[in-house]
Amino acid sequence: MSRQTNPSVSLVLGSGGARGLAHIGVIHWLEEHGYRIASIAGSSMGALIGGVYAAGKLDEFERWVRAISKLDILTLLDLSWSKHGLVKGDKVINTLINLVGDITIESLPIRYTAVAVDIDREKEVWINRGRLFDAIRASISLPMFFTPHRYNGAALIDGGVLNPVPIAPTFGDHTDLCIAVNLAGKLAEETKPATPPASSSENGGFSDKIGSFINQLKQKIDLPQQIDWGAYDIANQAFDAMQSSIARQKLAAYPPDHTIEIPRNICKIFEFDRADELITLGYQKAHEHFVDHLAHKQKSRKG
Repeated sequence: MSRQTNPSVSLVLGSGGARGLAHIGVIHWLEEHGYRIASIAGSSMGALIGGVYAAGKLDEFERWVRAISKLDILTLLDLSWSKHGLVKGDKVINTLINLVGDITIESLPIRYTAVAVDIDREKEVWINRGRLFDAIRASISLPMFFTPHRYNGAALIDGGVLNPVPIAPTFGDHTDLCIAVNLAGKLAEETKPATPPASSSENGGFSDKIGSFINQLKQKIDLPQQIDWGAYDIANQAFDAMQSSIARQKLAAYPPDHTIEIPRNICKIFEFDRADELITLGYQKAHEHFVDHLAHKQKSRKG
């Protein structure tokens, strides 16, 4: 590691559905403590949060996600009911484009790679050029839920299927540190973090703005009264177990300088309405990791 005041970081953001909102808290902690994020590699929700951050729109996204409710989430689901997946994903992506802008990866100020999986060829695909939200849409294509995304003639699905903590795309970076955030960490005894502090960005009238937008969408679609997510919960528990196993293997094979662990049972995969506490959890876990690391380092020096 260099001795510069603001060490440069290759940030690896893992997959894990709504748990990925913890990435926002981790990023806040790193920025507040002088780390300079120079590169991001992400799978699934990690690709989404990383892409929004790289575009300089994380504050806007955070205000939006803190404001949405469970009903809002349902409204953003454009159901397809096809054999390829439950949701097409166009409404989610178009909402994010309206929030962030339709930009290319090449125009981002930092290096960015989204990881997806070519389901036919059974291999990872690293997307580091082209439209940002094409890359994000491919990387978040959770099997059974989102339909696969067609990209350069291939059917791409969630990057977490083969690489839930994509460290390899950062190997060519000339940064001081590689920091990985693993959303498939050990089970936590408590399923909710401590009461979060007040948001650094007050929502104010932002909730009203989002509510107005959601109401416009409701007028255009027939919103189902109730969806039985039971089968999808079971499938996603299986997916989480698979990702946890693969993540351990990847981290053992390619150990980063730091790994921040987020418990995999901290919330369900679609609980995006718990943004406040999940963002706070990410901040807390980053703080705990680096405090423990510093304490261990000082103890080793004394020994």
